[in-house]
Amino acid sequence: MERDWKNKWEPMIQAIGQDFSTGDEAAGADVIEKGAIRKFLEPLEFDSPLHYDEVIAKEYGYEGVIAPYSSLYTWTIPPYWSPDSEKAFTSAERNAQPTYNPLSDIKSDLMPETTGFFATDIEMDYVKPIVVGDRLTKVGQILLSCVPKETKVGRGAFMFWESKVVNQDNEKIAVIRMGTYSYQPHETK
Repeated sequence: MERDWKNKWEPMIQAIGQDFSTGDEAAGADVIEKGAIRKFLEPLEFDSPLHYDEVIAKEYGYEGVIAPYSSLYTWTIPPYWSPDSEKAFTSAERNAQPTYNPLSDIKSDLMPETTGFFATDIEMDYVKPIVVGDRLTKVGQILLSCVPKETKVGRGAFMFWESKVVNQDNEKIAVIRMGTYSYQPHETK
């Protein structure tokens, strides 16, 4: 019986290398603009003219003002809501969650039912600078590993995923690898 729950993850283990994206590519919510870069840098008090002075950025070989590499993931997140979409919040309850979450867990018929999810780690390989005027899109969701494990929060699997980030010209900007833990919480007593 103890091993049964782990066996339910076998189809996901067999699917390592498969792209779990639906083929639909959702671009980040906004085109990168100088004001948003300023807002990102302001609380950090990060003073580099590459991030606000176009002349200096070009002098150093960039196409224009660049966003800090550490802001990359910010520019890949699709909007939670847009004017042409359904309501995002359909409940007035305290702590109600939106009906759509661009950061939610990947679901597949290959995995057992899970209701808990969190990201465990992230790594990025930067290929090309992020420039004002770029619109970034995260492409693909390739499963690199799946390790079933019981933790204090529940039974589930640690998975590692890889995606590519491209700009509006389909130029590769970065590769993101993210670890997640999808699980079924332990019953509370």
